[in-house]
Amino acid sequence: MGEDERLLRRYQALLDAVPQSVWVMSPDGLVTVLTGGGVAEKLWQPNGSTSWMDAVHPKDRGWFERAWRRANRQSSPLDVIVRVRLDGIPGRFRFIKIVAAPVVDHDGEVEWVGTATDAEEHWRTRMREKLLARMASVPAAHDLSEAFLTTAAAVVPELADAVAVFRIPDGAETGVHPAGGVTPTASPERVGIAPGLPPLPALDADFLLGPVARQVIDSQQARLLVFSAKGVPADGLSDASARWLKAARATGVALIPVVVDGRTVALASIATCRGNPPPDAADLSLLQDIFQQMSGPLRRTMELQSIRSKALALQQSFLAAPPSVEGLTIAALYHPADSAAKVGGDWYDAIQLSGGSLAVSIGDIAGHDLDAATAMGRVNSILRGLAYDSGPAASPAVTLRRLDRIVQALDSPSIITAVHAVLHRQTDGGWHIALSNAGHPPPLLIPRDAPSRYVHNLTPPDPPLCVADTLLRTTQHADLREGDTLMLYTDGLVETPDTDIDDNLRRLREHIDALVRQDLPLPALIRSLLPSVQHPRDDIAVIALQARLDSDSAGEDIPVPTDSTFTTQNKPYLTERGTA
Repeated sequence: MGEDERLLRRYQALLDAVPQSVWVMSPDGLVTVLTGGGVAEKLWQPNGSTSWMDAVHPKDRGWFERAWRRANRQSSPLDVIVRVRLDGIPGRFRFIKIVAAPVVDHDGEVEWVGTATDAEEHWRTRMREKLLARMASVPAAHDLSEAFLTTAAAVVPELADAVAVFRIPDGAETGVHPAGGVTPTASPERVGIAPGLPPLPALDADFLLGPVARQVIDSQQARLLVFSAKGVPADGLSDASARWLKAARATGVALIPVVVDGRTVALASIATCRGNPPPDAADLSLLQDIFQQMSGPLRRTMELQSIRSKALALQQSFLAAPPSVEGLTIAALYHPADSAAKVGGDWYDAIQLSGGSLAVSIGDIAGHDLDAATAMGRVNSILRGLAYDSGPAASPAVTLRRLDRIVQALDSPSIITAVHAVLHRQTDGGWHIALSNAGHPPPLLIPRDAPSRYVHNLTPPDPPLCVADTLLRTTQHADLREGDTLMLYTDGLVETPDTDIDDNLRRLREHIDALVRQDLPLPALIRSLLPSVQHPRDDIAVIALQARLDSDSAGEDIPVPTDSTFTTQNKPYLTERGTA
C-alpha cells in the first residue's frame, strides 16, 4: 500500500468517525456526498427536475438563497444553520449546520467543499433561550391583553404564522371570547399574525370554540392538529375558525391551554399557514414551554386585576348619583386609570341641605391600592355626615377642620386633598358659593359670557388634611349666576409626569373656554375634558354644577365612554360600573 493510499484511508476513517457529512458541489451545480453516514443520509435528495434549494424549508429559502449568492459572488466561506427536508417524510424538516468554502482549480473554475452537521438540538436550545428571553417583559404587563400580545409576538414568525389567544372567563369554558376584553372582535392586541395573512374575522357575541378546543380546555392537555393535502376539515372546529384556516391555507394548528393554579385561564391557538410545514411534536413541546412561562406572570396580573376590580366596585359604590336640585344641572364623571396595578382614592359627592342649599365635595386620598379606596369611603362618609349635621350655615373651612381632626384621631391618616363647598340659593336665581380648599387643584368658575377663572383668590390653597394637628383653614367666596358653571375635579385631569402644573392649569382653562363657545351640554362638556391618550395614568373625577332656569335643568342623552360614570340632575346620564 502506497503512502498516498494510506493517507486517503486515514482521511476516510477520520470523516467516517465524525457525525457529519462531507460534500462537494461542482461548477455546474452537481452535489456529491464524499462520505457516507452522518445527517446527509436522512436528507431528501433532489432529482433531475428539482434543485437543492427545493430541499430547504420554505421559510428559509429567501435568506438562504441570498446568503448563498453572496458567498458565491465574494468567494467567501458559508456558515449557516438551515432547515432541510427529510427523505421519505413529506413536510418534515431538520436543522442542519452547513459550512462550506470555495476551491478554485487550475482553470479558475470554482467548486465548493463543505460539511453538513445535525444542528437540531443546538437550534432548539438556542431558540428556547431566545423566546424565553422575549418573554421576560410579560411580568411587567399591565393587563392580560398585554401579556398575551407579548407572548404572541415572541412566537410569530419564528415558530408559527398566526397566534390567537382566547381568554376563558370563570365558569364559561364552552363559550369564550378573545382575550382581554368584553367585545368579541379580535384585534391586534390579542393576536399575532404574519404579514400577508387574512385578518381574523369579527366574532359574534355568542361565538363558541369548537369541540376540539373545548376538549383541550377541559383536559388541560395540548393538542396538535395536522391537516392533510385535502385541506382543513370542518369537523371539530368552529365555523369561523375553519373558514379562516382555509383562507390562510393552514397546514396545522397547535392548541395549548394556559393553566394558572389548576384552572384553564386561556387557550392559545397557534397555526402554520400558506403551505408551511405544520408543527411537529418538538415544536409543540417548545410552544408549551413558552406558554408555561406565562403562568407566574398571569397569576400576578390576575391578582392585581382582582384587587383593582374590588377596589373600583368599592370606590364607585360611594359615587352616588347627584341629587335633583331645582335650578341646577349637575353632571359628574368618574374615569378610572387603565392600569391593573393602580386603584385610586378619588371621590365626589353632593347632598342637599336644609333651606334648599347644597353641599358639594371632591377629594383624593394618597395611594393606589385597596387601602386607599377603603379609606376614601370612610372619609367621604364622615364628611357627608358632618356637612349634613352642620347645616348650610356652617363654614366649609370649619367643616374641613372638623374632618381633619376626626380622621387623624380615628383612622390611619394618609395625605388627603379635598374641596368642600356649600351653595346657597339667591333671590335672583343665582347661587352664592362658599368653599374651602385643602391642598386640592382649584375649582374652575366658568361664566357664560366671560373667560373662565380659578377660585383661589390668587392665594395658595390651605395644606392638605392629615399634615398638622391644629390648623386654621380659610373659606373663599364666589357667585354663580344663571348660565355659569362651577367645576371641581381631581388632579388626574391636570397632572402628568414631567409637566408643569401651572401650564396644565392654563391649558385646561383655555380648553374649557373653547368648549364653552361650542355651547355644549354640561355632560358633553365635562366628557370632552378626558385626556386624548388611551390609557390615563391616574383616575379622574369631575363634578360640575350649572345654574339654570327650571325648564333647562334636565340633561340630554349623548354617547359616552363605557368606562366612565356620568350622572345629571333629575336622571342618570349614564351608569356604567365597568373597569378600564
